[in-house]
Parts: sequence; structure tokens; C-alpha cells
Amino acid sequence: MSKTDDRKIKDTSGTAFRKIDVDQYNENNFKEEEADGGVAGPTGPDENEVLSLLSQGKNAEALISVLKSAPLGCKNQQVKDSARNLTQKVLLSIKTSQIDDCIAQLDRDLLDVLMKYIYRGFEIPNEGSSGHLLVWHEKVYNISGVGSIVRVFADSKRA
Repeated sequence: MSKTDDRKIKDTSGTAFRKIDVDQYNENNFKEEEADGGVAGPTGPDENEVLSLLSQGKNAEALISVLKSAPLGCKNQQVKDSARNLTQKVLLSIKTSQIDDCIAQLDRDLLDVLMKYIYRGFEIPNEGSSGHLLVWHEKVYNISGVGSIVRVFADSKRA
């Protein structure tokens, strides 16, 4: 062998790769990191603003407002519950005939957030909400397809 052939051969006798602690990746040891670094997390939608928009008949704007300010990375369950209740109030106040117009104003990310809230509404239903949420689910599914459902279930940030 020539000297140039010797340089092409890689040293595989090293054991540095064996020093990785694979147990740190065990899902039982996984600790979700603080996304906000200890700073106060998202506070959720402004209830007064959303209720004002609803009273003015600006249903689409109210929906966009609650979805854009969804506290997805928040650890405070009270904030998340309050946002869920407000979002469900908005969804239930929008008539079935208006749903398509509201959905048309949402981008893909907001459709995914909406789908998260629809599923949360299925988990914790109010009286008469399940049927209306099924209509919402069907309409969102028709626009965003299976991808939205997969993204909702795969995302660790719950609504």
C-alpha cells in the first residue's frame, strides 16, 4: 500500500462513541424543559376583548383572537382551562352557516390550534357542545386533512 492509501483508512478503533449515556434518553427520565426560561408564561386570550368582538357580531375576529393568543406553552392549568372555556364559548356562538367563512380566514397554524381546542372540547364537553364541535371538526378536516389531526396528536404543547 502506498502512503496515500494509508491516509484514506479511518481509525475505527476509538471508543469515544461509547461514552454517550443512552439512559438519559429513556422516556422515564425525560424532563420537559421550561420553554420560557422561568419567565411568566403566556396569559391566554383577553376575555373582555373576545366577548366584545362577539357582542359586535365579529365572530371570525373573536375566533382569530382566541387562537392567536392560545397559551400552548403555558404550564399553568388554570390559564389553559380559562382559554379553553373562552374558545369553546366562541365556537359555540358561531352558527353552523358561518363556520366556513370563519375557517377561510385561518392559516394552517391557526387551523391546527383550532383542532387542538376541538379535541379538548371533546374531552371536556359542555351540554350540547359535542354535536357543534363535530361540525367544526368536519369543516376543519375538509380544509386541512389528516395532517392537522396528526400534528395535533404529535404536538406536546396541549391546548
